[in-house]
Amino acid sequence: MKLVIQIPCLNEEKTLPITLADIPKKIDGIDEIEILVIDDGSTDKTAEVAKSCGANYIKLHQRKGLAGAFRAGLEKSLELGADIIVNTDADNQYKGQDIPLLIKPIIEKKADMVIGSRNIDTIEHFSWVKKMLQKIGSLVVRRFSSTDIPDTTSGFRAYSREAALRLNIFSTYTYTLETIIQAGRQGMVIESIDIKTNDKLRESRLITSIPNYLLKSTVTILRIYLMYEPLRSFLKISLLPFSIGAIFVLRFLIFHFTQPVGGHIQSLILAAILIISSLFIITIGLLGDVLSATRKLDEEILYRLKKNSYGKK
Repeated sequence: MKLVIQIPCLNEEKTLPITLADIPKKIDGIDEIEILVIDDGSTDKTAEVAKSCGANYIKLHQRKGLAGAFRAGLEKSLELGADIIVNTDADNQYKGQDIPLLIKPIIEKKADMVIGSRNIDTIEHFSWVKKMLQKIGSLVVRRFSSTDIPDTTSGFRAYSREAALRLNIFSTYTYTLETIIQAGRQGMVIESIDIKTNDKLRESRLITSIPNYLLKSTVTILRIYLMYEPLRSFLKISLLPFSIGAIFVLRFLIFHFTQPVGGHIQSLILAAILIISSLFIITIGLLGDVLSATRKLDEEILYRLKKNSYGKK
């Protein structure tokens, strides 16, 4: 059984050697371990460091961001014949000694995807605002993905080959939320294990500001959820104009029968506009539901194409 440990990088010449040195050389149940460094346009000596440490190295032709580098890593790992793929960060946030625990449920055929869950409250360099947002974000993702993962933003995770073949990353920002929602909606078995983290070596490059992170994460979650539940989502949205329209209809009827003089036609016009708007929103949901069914067929086609392209010899 082959394990590929992929590490997306951007200017990590100082932290990458520490991360690589911490990765175990042997793991029970694994016959071969290969390290894959995905360089997302570094301008420092990341390439030299990766190659001197014996890692397999690929450089992206143009900067694609964390999600793009992760996607490129999955594709390359599958091409390399990985049975299990572990993703970890190049800043040495996660402990390499936890990799055997991370992949154990996959080796034992108990899970398709395993996420290393940090105890957010014990991470000293996380501000209280960041801790609160992490918890709220994880709660929302659990709701949308029908999973019970406590730390949905953790980048320390493992995928079976089958899971990696079925995932399709669309986000250009971060893969962490998207992959959980996709996996949960596709019925994959997702487990989490408790992990510890190392001391901070540098500031986060993903979270440049809390408002920016919150906005981009919210857009990502909503986008993926709408892809999988368009009809239900638009039905909920349509309830607001429909309910307000119904109130105006009721208002019109009350005044029509209690005060016949001055027909209050304005209420009826406004009610008609609101109810027609709600019907229009429902129509969008129905079209989205048709597109969602088509997307599921496309996902199955992509899965079969990738399985043939990355078929193990």
